[in-house]
Amino acid sequence: ASRAITDMLVRGTPLIGATAAYGYALAAHTDPSDTHLEKAYSKLLAARPTAVNLRWALDKMRAHLSPLTEDSRTEAAYKLAASICDEDSDMCEAMGTYGLPLIEALAKEKEKGAPVNILTHCNAGWLATVDWGTAIAPIYKAHEAGINVHVWVDETRPRNQGASLTAWEPANHGIPHTLIVDNAGGHLMQQGLVDLCFVGTDRTTGSGDVCNKIGTYLKALAAYDNEIPFYVCAPSPSIDWAMEDGLMQMPIEERSSEEVTKLTGMTAAGTLETISIIAEGTPARNDAFDVTPREYITGLVTERGIAEANRDSLEALFPEHKQ
Repeated sequence: ASRAITDMLVRGTPLIGATAAYGYALAAHTDPSDTHLEKAYSKLLAARPTAVNLRWALDKMRAHLSPLTEDSRTEAAYKLAASICDEDSDMCEAMGTYGLPLIEALAKEKEKGAPVNILTHCNAGWLATVDWGTAIAPIYKAHEAGINVHVWVDETRPRNQGASLTAWEPANHGIPHTLIVDNAGGHLMQQGLVDLCFVGTDRTTGSGDVCNKIGTYLKALAAYDNEIPFYVCAPSPSIDWAMEDGLMQMPIEERSSEEVTKLTGMTAAGTLETISIIAEGTPARNDAFDVTPREYITGLVTERGIAEANRDSLEALFPEHKQ
């Protein structure tokens, strides 16, 4: 499970949490002792530093198993891991339900038959969760409600999750979509071709700052300048209630520079090949995430409703986290 998370065989904050839960359950199956489970906890926690669902799921598993006898831990671990997965699916569907009226309102303003154009960044669909997705869930709900939607899909360099994953999802769901390069979003907004932005989050501070895939901040700035609603779909396990200042406190994962300097794609013969796309000797930096300050966010779509991007509004929906 640790390798699957680190090497991004699974990715997306909710799915990382679900995978970590089952990784912990596998550890309990192998050896349910406190010593072994603490080693598993530490190893899994270190797999990805930014996605807070990872810590949330592991803390939930550890707290549940710790008081149990060793011979009862394995069964309890698998049951809780399954429950975490079911909970994620329910939360994602709820975010879709709460996000749907945002799309419905825009559809009513459109000329008859004109699509609601939604821009998203990275992959926040069901490939990144147990089911439904976060930022894509409202789009699925709108499509199923018969609303004409069109999705602008950012390619999401350097790993191209938008091109290879997000674009694949609506293609298989019958939703009109168009792939664009990462730098095109602002231009499309200036041309009046974007009505709404939906993105996911890897960690949201209790004060409303959002950490998401690198490039999200630039989309938020462009949306703010063009007066386009910019919503973040944030399930509560991705909210770090103890964190106040995203820019100062957020751990930003820096991944291998080879993700930037090399590109993998499919040849005409159907084989995968990796090529270098830089001049020899050129160094590269690969920050995987950036932070969007709360003032550029229109609202946070959670499983309990839509909150403004500030602590008071979030705590009104989640009073159990009130400081």
